[in-house]
Order: sequence, then C-alpha cells, then structure tokens
Amino acid sequence: MALLLPLISFTAPASSMEKVTEEKAKQIWQMLDYLAVDYAGAVKDGKIANDAEYAEMQEFSQNAEQQIRELPNTTATAQLIQEAARLRKIIADKAAPVLVAEHARNLASTLLAAYPVPVAPGKMPELQHGARLYQAQCAACHGQAGHADGPLAAKLEPPPIAFADHDRAKERSIFSLYQTTTRGVEGTAMASFGTLSEDDRWAVAFFASTLAYSDSDRQLGAKLWSSDKSLHAVIAELGILTQTAEASLTKRLGPENARAVLAYLRSHPEILNASKADGLALSKSKLRESLLMLEKGDKADASRLAISAYLDGFEPVEPALAAKNKVLFEEIEKTMGTYRAALSEAQLETARSTEKHLQALLTDAQATLGAADSADPLATFIGALTILLREGLEALLIVVAMIAFLRRAERSDVLPYVHAGWVSALAAGGLTWAVATYLIDLSGASREMTEGFSAIFAAVMLLTVGIWMHQKSLAGRWQAYVKEKLSHALNKRSATVLFVLSFVTVYREVFETVLFYAALWNDGNGLYLLGGLTAGVVILSVIAAILLRTTARLPISQFFAVSSALVAVLAIVLIGKGVAALQEAGMLDVTPISVPRIDLLGIYPSQQTLIAQAIVLFVVIISFGFNLRPPKKKNI
Repeated sequence: MALLLPLISFTAPASSMEKVTEEKAKQIWQMLDYLAVDYAGAVKDGKIANDAEYAEMQEFSQNAEQQIRELPNTTATAQLIQEAARLRKIIADKAAPVLVAEHARNLASTLLAAYPVPVAPGKMPELQHGARLYQAQCAACHGQAGHADGPLAAKLEPPPIAFADHDRAKERSIFSLYQTTTRGVEGTAMASFGTLSEDDRWAVAFFASTLAYSDSDRQLGAKLWSSDKSLHAVIAELGILTQTAEASLTKRLGPENARAVLAYLRSHPEILNASKADGLALSKSKLRESLLMLEKGDKADASRLAISAYLDGFEPVEPALAAKNKVLFEEIEKTMGTYRAALSEAQLETARSTEKHLQALLTDAQATLGAADSADPLATFIGALTILLREGLEALLIVVAMIAFLRRAERSDVLPYVHAGWVSALAAGGLTWAVATYLIDLSGASREMTEGFSAIFAAVMLLTVGIWMHQKSLAGRWQAYVKEKLSHALNKRSATVLFVLSFVTVYREVFETVLFYAALWNDGNGLYLLGGLTAGVVILSVIAAILLRTTARLPISQFFAVSSALVAVLAIVLIGKGVAALQEAGMLDVTPISVPRIDLLGIYPSQQTLIAQAIVLFVVIISFGFNLRPPKKKNI
C-alpha cells in the first residue's frame, strides 16, 4: 500500500502561490511514479491480481487527473488533462503494466516540463555520506544491504521496500527515492525525513539507488561509458540521471546496457561533470524552462533561468569551444544576449524563435566538443597559450606603464608597492584555483561579478592616471611638477593606490585565466596545458622587457604622451569588458545592436557596453582638451 495523497486547496495568498504550485506538481509526480512502479502488482494478464492494490491504482489516477485540473493554466494544460484522462481509462481497462508505466512516465515528464521543479541536487551528492546516513536511519527496516531484512522489518505491515530487488528497482528513479525520503509514505512505517538537509536526503536517495546493482554491473557500465560517447548525450546531466528509471532506458540501450550504465552513473554521479558537453545539455534544459516560464507570464523567473543557462551551462565550456570553433562560440554568446533582451521586453514570439536558434547552436557546440578528443595536444597547447596572452597582455601593459613611470621619476623606492601588488595577485590566483577546485564550486554569477567590478574599478583608476600623465606630457609641466617635490606627491597613500591598482588589474586577469585553465584541464592533457602556459609566460616576459627598454629611451614628454594614450585606451577596453561581464551576470540589461564583436578592444554588440565606452572616451577627450589650456602659475 502506498501514500494516499490528500488534495491541496488553492486558497493560498498570492505570495505563496508559486510554492504551492511547485509542491502540488511534486505530489502529482510522486503519484504518477508510484503508478508506474506498483501497477504491475495490481494487474496481471488483464485481470486484477490484488483488489486493494488495484483500487489504489484507480484512486491515484483519478486523484492525479483532478489535481492537474487545479494547477494554474499553461499552454500544456490541455495536453496534461488529456493524458491524465487517458491514463485513468487504461487503468480502468486493466491494461498491461508496461503500457501503464510508459504512459504514467510520459505524463510525469510533461508535467515537469510545464511546471519546472528542482529535480536534481544543488551540489554533487556524496555517496559515502549517504551510506553512513542509510546505515544510521534506514538499515533497521530496509536491511544493511537493502534486502528489507533489518531487525524491525518483521514487525512492519506492509513490509519495507527491498532496495536490492532489481525487478522493482528498475522501475524506480532516484528522484522518486528522494521524494519518498522527503515526504514519507502514509499508511506505512515510512516516515518523512524532512528534518534532514536537502543534501542529506539526496545523498541517501543516491546511495539507496545503487543497492540493486553489483560491482560487475558497475564495471561493465564504466567500460560502456568510456567507449561509447553517444551515451553521454543520453544522460547528459545530473537532472536527467535523477529522473531516469532503468525500465525507460532499456528501450534505448537494451536491458544489459541500461542496467550497467545506470549502475555506474548512480555510483559515480560526479562523472557527469567530466564531460564538457554536459554543460551545454544543462544550458539547453535551462533555456527550455526559461521559455516555459515566459509563456506562463513569469518574466522574472524566465530571466533567471536564461542567466543560469549562460552562467552555469555555457560559460564553463567557453574555453574549449572558443579554441575549437571561435565563430560558433561568439554566435552563441551573442544570441544568448538577444534572447535575454527578448525576455526583458516580454517579446514572446522573438523569444521563441531565438530559443529555437540557440538550441540548434548548442547542439552544434555539443557536436564540436564531442567530435575531437578534448586531450588533443595541439588544441590544448594553443588554447592555453592564447588564453594567457589574451588575458595577460592588458595587465602586463598596465604594470609596465607603472614601472616605467616610477623609473623615469627616479622613485625606485615606490617600485616594491607595484611589485607586491602583482605578486600578491598571482598568489591570490593560486588560492582561487585551490578554492575553485577543492573547496567550492564558484558560480557563474560570482565569476562574472568579480571580473566585471574589478574591470570597472581598474578602468576608473586608469582613466584618472591617464589624464594625469597627459597633463605632465605637456611642455614645461614635468619640470614644474618635479620642482613641486615628487616625493610629496608620491607619498605612502599614493604608493598604496599603486599597489591596489597593480593587484586588481593583475588579479582580474589571473582570476579569469585560472577558471579557463580549470575548464580545459583533464587527466590526459596536463603537460600540454603547462607547455602553453610556459610559452605564454616567456612571450609576455619578452614583451615586458622590450617595452621597458623602449620607454627608457623616450624623452620624458614623449614617454608621458605615449603612456597616457595607452592607459586611456586600456580604460576604454576595460570599461567595455566590465559592463559586458555584469550583463552576463544578469546585473545589467542587454540591448543588442549590429556591430562586430572585438574582444581585444572590449567592443561587444550591445548598447550598454558601447555607451559606457563612449562616456569614458568623452571624459578622455574633454580632460585632454582641458590639459591643453595654458598652465596656471602654480601647477599641482
């Protein structure tokens, strides 16, 4: 016997309506899952095998249909009601269990597509922790190995589920185990474990889902997963794994392969993070959910899901995709912005067509990433080299400009502040790598906000320095400045500013480089990635040496003129990159326009980035023009 689920009345206030809808959708899904799993015990060969079980199947099908009718209307409502009525009828007709199970699962999938609810853990489940929780909380009834032979099992009626029973387990998904753990089962000894944290409940559910499989199943699954890359598209992400029952997978892979693949992935869910194509599958899923939310009129949730599609799905694979097909990478990034713009204006038809185009582009990206071995030596070397040169050149130019300035000003005593800044940034980058790799999973939003705010801060600082340098490049003003005691101007406070500018500028580039390298790294390409890193460091060192030697030979006025122009350009570049990063984090709107994307100059096809750059350029022109005015008697 299973849970007799009561109806939920829709009398909640508007502020909690969304939560009620989510809970009702979960409840309906659990009923449908129970029908798919347990109907076989009620009907056999078109006849009732257990009167009580069959009565319950009828009640559940009627209850599911009624609750679906009470859900808020969406474009899928008519289809859901029709499918629910069909399920009720085939149960009334005592249809074959395989047909009922298939129809119940299809209805459950349609339900979750129309009313998206979290179907996967927020972080990767820890199965060892799940095993400890199982032994402490579940083994007394379900048995240590899941055979329903725990010391309390004989006293329970109905008896506890035997998780090790493969015939029953093949009909059950991890999500259904999570739901049962969360809600419990009324009329049985299975109580709700809602007092456990969400992560704990997912860990227990994952562990319980492995008890029906043997080590030989897992070993075969590991071989299949390694040798047949097409399987990666079948179960491309954690959310798909949690919803997949072995019985449904058997239709695609056959019974032996379905059993082996699920045995392996349920025991090693972390393997789903190893494939770069997985992020694209997540991105596609989030985009579909986003469009559904817009169709329901929920613009805020649609925008949130669209941002997640970019930050959590697409952004982690950017380095690998850009190395293999830069045109496709840029087209996806541009179209993502167009889609978010359509959401912000609630342009449903534009959003639909753009989402469809994005799905096709992401499919192409999956094929691109899957077509070649991610450990290809040349691709890895070139990717590591170009990333470091692209990210490092801006920081190098800024630091070299500060060093050259201090040398020309004969203020070598302040140089340690600049060197301490960039050295500290490198050390912080190493710490960032350790944290992002071993401690926490940095969200896409946190990455983009770090890059965005640091870029804008550096741009403002550089704009100030550039205007000051331009003033000193004018005839006679440098000599007057020296007479005003440079030592007074470059006091400890000014030196601290140089330290901060050096640190922020370099750390921003190191931060992005570290995350890109982490995305490119895998077990087979470490030497090639380090080779690209080493080559990039050598090239940047040569560039730095040439710049320092060249600037040392320039007359002081020309030095300041060149430096001020360079710093002003870098300020314009960084403000563009900073605004673009904040757009990707969802903090600023995106209004696409038809201009070419030029990463080197920080030019991106949106009104907001170009307006920000135009403002900085205007400030530069006005300030430089103001500097051309005749100097006052006393120059400060």
